[in-house]
Amino acid sequence: MKVLKFGGTSVGSSDSIKLVGSILEDYHRSNTPVMVVVSAMKGITNLLIDVGDYAVRGDLEQVNQSILELQNRHFQAIKQLLPVKDQSQVLAHTKRLINELEEIIHGVTLLKELSPRSKDLILSFGERLSAYTVSNYLKQLGLPSESVDSRELIRTDDQFGAATVDFDTTNKLIVDYFSKIDSDVPVITGFIASNDLGQTTTLGRGGSDYTAAIVASAVNAEEIEIWTDVDGVMTADPHIVSRAFSLQALSYVEAMELTHFGAKVIYPPTLQPAFAKNIPLKIRNTFNREFEGTTISKDAQTPDMPIKGISSIREITLVNVQGSGMVGVPGVASRMFGALGRTGVNLILITQASSEHSICFAINPDQSQAARATLEEEFSFELKSGLIDPILIENNHSIVAIIGENMRRTPGIANKLFGALGKNGINVVAIAQGSSELNVSVVIDQRNLHKALKVLHGAFFLSNRRLLNIFMVGTGLIGRTLLQQLHKQFDFFYNQRLLEIRLIGVANTRKMLIDTNGISIDNWREPLDSKGEVTDLSGFVNTMKELNLPNGIFIDNTAGSAVPDVYQRVLDANISIVTPNKVANSQSMQKYTTLQKTAFSKQVKYLYETNVGAGLPIIKSLNELKLSGDNITKIEGVLSGTISYIFNSFDGSKKFSEIVKEAQQKGYTEPDPRDDLNGMDVARKILILAREAGLSMELEDVNIEPLLAPACFEASSVSEFFAALEKQDPAMAAKIDAAAKQDKVLRYIATLENRRAKINLVPVGPDHLFYSLSGSDNIIAISSDRYQDKPLLIRGPGAGAEVTAAGVFADLLEISDFLVG
Repeated sequence: MKVLKFGGTSVGSSDSIKLVGSILEDYHRSNTPVMVVVSAMKGITNLLIDVGDYAVRGDLEQVNQSILELQNRHFQAIKQLLPVKDQSQVLAHTKRLINELEEIIHGVTLLKELSPRSKDLILSFGERLSAYTVSNYLKQLGLPSESVDSRELIRTDDQFGAATVDFDTTNKLIVDYFSKIDSDVPVITGFIASNDLGQTTTLGRGGSDYTAAIVASAVNAEEIEIWTDVDGVMTADPHIVSRAFSLQALSYVEAMELTHFGAKVIYPPTLQPAFAKNIPLKIRNTFNREFEGTTISKDAQTPDMPIKGISSIREITLVNVQGSGMVGVPGVASRMFGALGRTGVNLILITQASSEHSICFAINPDQSQAARATLEEEFSFELKSGLIDPILIENNHSIVAIIGENMRRTPGIANKLFGALGKNGINVVAIAQGSSELNVSVVIDQRNLHKALKVLHGAFFLSNRRLLNIFMVGTGLIGRTLLQQLHKQFDFFYNQRLLEIRLIGVANTRKMLIDTNGISIDNWREPLDSKGEVTDLSGFVNTMKELNLPNGIFIDNTAGSAVPDVYQRVLDANISIVTPNKVANSQSMQKYTTLQKTAFSKQVKYLYETNVGAGLPIIKSLNELKLSGDNITKIEGVLSGTISYIFNSFDGSKKFSEIVKEAQQKGYTEPDPRDDLNGMDVARKILILAREAGLSMELEDVNIEPLLAPACFEASSVSEFFAALEKQDPAMAAKIDAAAKQDKVLRYIATLENRRAKINLVPVGPDHLFYSLSGSDNIIAISSDRYQDKPLLIRGPGAGAEVTAAGVFADLLEISDFLVG
């Protein structure tokens, strides 16, 4: 014998009822005896609740509309399920039930009062109408079926709304009833029962599952099948975690924990009768019957899964009782929980400090005022005496729980839990874990609930598949090149490194676009142009913060100061940053330090390797020396690819102004070459290196020796600049000639030594490390206590979109290892 329960969505329309009929036909053909329990049609229970409320308010128009909707839903289903010749009797009986409901509603309207007893009676019509409709359809299919009113089977007390079952009486009634009927497929009303006086009671919302378990326990069924609209019990709420998947097996205790903490596939009391009789439950999908679903049984070991699910309670209130008068005083907890119990306050989670100074517990927000009043009354003396502090009530919290019997045999679970939350900026307010190690529960800010569920699901169930959510500002040459590199390597990282990089937001000076489903890395221009909004940098950041996605990274590919101005807000939102933009790190020392401290305190990354030397590992090498205890004594470098190219090309065969013009035409310089030749870019770079070496310096502390006469920089246009530059040709020729006579070349070198930074044009001979520099290469020499005789030398392309984008890409991968590695 199997007991099959079909939920509201499974009997919510004629089409879904036909699927139910098909499932039962298969069982009938295989000679498998079944009993069927049905819920009300989807939405009908809520409709009946509304009818009662309308009746109390005297809103007859809404009452009549709702009852008409109820009637039409059932009449339509009957007409679509049965041939015309068989409809009249069924429609007539359905109409009689609805008339009976109208009489009860009329009484409520007159009294303007809806008692719990009357409400239970009103709600019973949903299941009674549903069971009658389904039973008659099964008869039409040729299955011997009849509708069974569970009020004749299940006896309860008179706690209307959530009645307690009298199992001794109920079991006898069920056995006696089914020993006398001749029906292969009885269709039993779920959710409803009756007390000793024959008054209708209900088993609580979701109680149709409970009905199925009660019946199965009484008849010693071999299995209970709960047919719903999902593929069994999921690892997390699929409406929040898109990558949640179905579990093959759960133990009773795991399922009890999951339902306690918000999993809604089954009703918590359902498991109790099944547990007592060791009856397996199977959760199946009416709309995907080929899928085997989830089996819940006494022993459901899956050694490869340390946890089985992540569940949550969205809204809880945290109550904190603390004070010196609690320390070492016996009976405080007993008084506290006893008083709350007498008031009917249900405790969801409890945690106590080992110092006994405080006790914290979570409750339903609706009970917060009752809890406060109860505690203030119970501990009135201690509160007046100052032995206990004022009761602290904290709202807007959620509970997240990881659940699984294998946790007790798997070390490192707590580390993974708190590590994943911490790296994503989710603060844990309270913690609870039983000695059985079946459940670890944490209380967090409600705003972080969705993020926490996604983060933990990724950490525990998708640890082999990592996901980064990136937001990119700047689609110029570096931004475009980075996206090309990401696209080229996407398959490799997805398949070989199990890393998925998802572009969630992209913006340039004109438009911005954010799409939580992801934007094509290969084809981002078209949706940005067609769907993008006018760029609002503040709005972009606000949306990024509101989405609160796990493993978020903000990439700034711009060169100006507008985007760096929002870095603080981004880091405060626990979002990591990658940028080649030098502005933020070369502003005031205070701003630089604040960004560093924020990234550290928020446990996020702020990476900017490409600030100096494009893709060369200069900042990383400097930091590794410093962190390992080395003392940096000198930094010397050619840090501008543009100026490097100019002086590597300036050998006297061409005028200096011609070389600069040629560099501009090739795109090596900015449109206005003075932006490169004024030395400010190099000054920012040496300043950043000084700060990375541990020095407190400002930009004005860098001594820049001008390359050109003031007239060049004072010119009102680029053309006037070149005219002024031509006048500098003799002076520059003299410098190159003087250097050549000594077998030297000119290099524009930035030097940091003895806590001082300078930039000047220096003639260097063949014995100098920078003599052989060519093209647009950068070169840097780092001297330290460990590198005294021979400095650490780093050389390579210091400019160009490909190498700069590659450096940003490398920083991105470093953050991925930190966040989800």
